[in-house]
Amino acid sequence: MRNLIIRDSKEEELAFIREMRLQAYEEHAPKISEAHWNALKQSILSDADSKPGIERIVAEIDGEIVGSVALFATDKQVYEGLLDGEQDYPELRMLAISQKARGKGVATALINECMKRTKEKGFTEMGLHTADFMENAITLYTHLGFERLPQFDFEPANDGIIVKAFRIKI
Repeated sequence: MRNLIIRDSKEEELAFIREMRLQAYEEHAPKISEAHWNALKQSILSDADSKPGIERIVAEIDGEIVGSVALFATDKQVYEGLLDGEQDYPELRMLAISQKARGKGVATALINECMKRTKEKGFTEMGLHTADFMENAITLYTHLGFERLPQFDFEPANDGIIVKAFRIKI
């Protein structure tokens, strides 16, 4: 791949990142209830990724941002109270890749960067949450070695869609 750069995002890129994230996730809207989509959309567009202790990371090809992810620190309450307590490892959230960059290793590069940063902070595990309607994400996470942690699953929209927890040892 030409000139793939993984770097911290800049404050002035935040609006663009959130819009790209929304576009990346919109493909899932027809697969889920309107209530679930609205909850997901609210999460995607929230300012949760701009709080202290959260790293926003982007993938850039030839000067264009084509992917992004947020790495949440352990001391943040995960998912606004939907989970009991706090997890004792960082969590990857809001991974989004533009349509034109999919299948080119961008997601893997962003995940690997999150794992590297997590390890540099002295952690041996990193988590994430996703749902069955994000088939490609689950395939990728499983391929990379993430394991299921059902005890950290939750149901945000009370509609039968379970947001599933995964963790990887690094």
